[in-house]
Amino acid sequence: MLAGRSPQQQRTAERTTQQSKRATSDRPEDQVRLRVFRYDPGVEDKREPRFDEFVVPFEQGMTVLDALIHARDTFDPSLTFRHSCRQAICGSDAFFINGRQRLGCRTQIEGLSEPIQVEPLPHQDVIKDLVVEMEHFYDQMKAVNPYFQTEQKPDDALEEQRQRPENREKIKMSTRCIWCGACTSSCNIASGGNYLGPAAINTSYRFLMDEREGEEIKQQRLETMEEEQGVWRCQTQFSCTEVCPKDIPLTQHIQELKREGVKQSLKFW
Repeated sequence: MLAGRSPQQQRTAERTTQQSKRATSDRPEDQVRLRVFRYDPGVEDKREPRFDEFVVPFEQGMTVLDALIHARDTFDPSLTFRHSCRQAICGSDAFFINGRQRLGCRTQIEGLSEPIQVEPLPHQDVIKDLVVEMEHFYDQMKAVNPYFQTEQKPDDALEEQRQRPENREKIKMSTRCIWCGACTSSCNIASGGNYLGPAAINTSYRFLMDEREGEEIKQQRLETMEEEQGVWRCQTQFSCTEVCPKDIPLTQHIQELKREGVKQSLKFW
């Protein structure tokens, strides 16, 4: 490793080399090759980032997470990565797979070129192997108060707070966010500063556009979006929308919040 080069820079250089060599898979039908990023600052001989290759048995319907679990349980118990529900609900297993942010549990082995290269999410500090530091991401999410706040409650404590079907339809996609961080990892703007990022902005959209939300908190949310690190930092790259595993139209939501900010400023509506 070159002096002063970070683990992220090291794996970027490795990835560039490998992508130039990678071709369509011609693997035997009963096995799959994984090339997994390794880094452990707590062990002296593992502090230099590298890639390890594993050959695991292939079964129809196998996911990248399945292959990683097999590699860990069979070949190397020190291989470290996050996972939980294995149903694309928890958002724990977001990785950089063959040059794209994806959920390991949702990414089918079938159709991927080999060796399948699995890396930590870019633009995040690596803790160990495929595990990245998520505290900054969570701080961004917390900054937009990610919970429902209303000013008017039904008189009857047992009565639900009703929402029109068309309003529910409007915010439906925004509610699918599972806090995996894939979108923020794909965003070049989010990588270099305090920009809230697409996930946090989408969360703000989910509540700001909910007709049951209180007017005062809506105004506060809109003011937050209008700040320097809010929606106007977005450069409309669409990378967040492209990698979202829940198909949330993140770029569209960001643009809608920009429009709401303009409307608020001009007072034409």
